[in-house]
Amino acid sequence: MNTENIVRNLRVLWRTDRIIADIRMRHMLVGLGLRAFAALIAAFGLLMLELSAYFALVQIWTAITAAAMLGGVNFLIAAILFVIAGRPPSGRELELAHEIHGSSVDALQIEARALQSQVSGMIHHPLNGLLPLLILPLITIVMKSLKRPAASPASPANPGAQK
Repeated sequence: MNTENIVRNLRVLWRTDRIIADIRMRHMLVGLGLRAFAALIAAFGLLMLELSAYFALVQIWTAITAAAMLGGVNFLIAAILFVIAGRPPSGRELELAHEIHGSSVDALQIEARALQSQVSGMIHHPLNGLLPLLILPLITIVMKSLKRPAASPASPANPGAQK
């Protein structure tokens, strides 16, 4: 487990999420703009077409039938415009961003598994984590005790001089 890898992968994940959101936002804004423009053009154009068609159809059919026919055509045109505006975004940028997003999520999962295995190892075997920290001081203590000369028992230097 490396914290630098975790931070790097989190940054990549954050950046790709921003890129994906930016691409989707641009697509939504373009779609919204196209819908609004289409609605404006359709309103003016259909008003004129309906007016001329109404006057032409009134001479053939009754006024009610002519108005109903024109209303049905209006709904059909509006449905076609909404289908065109609602197409999903396509492009290499979005595909690339999704690939990078997936790889960074995979890398974060690998780092998380490594961290989990280290933590579970420390919980199950706490001496495994402490042993490397204690080996060096224990070795130095043993080496110092082996280097010291053995203490000689206190013996009188002159046993006869005490009399």
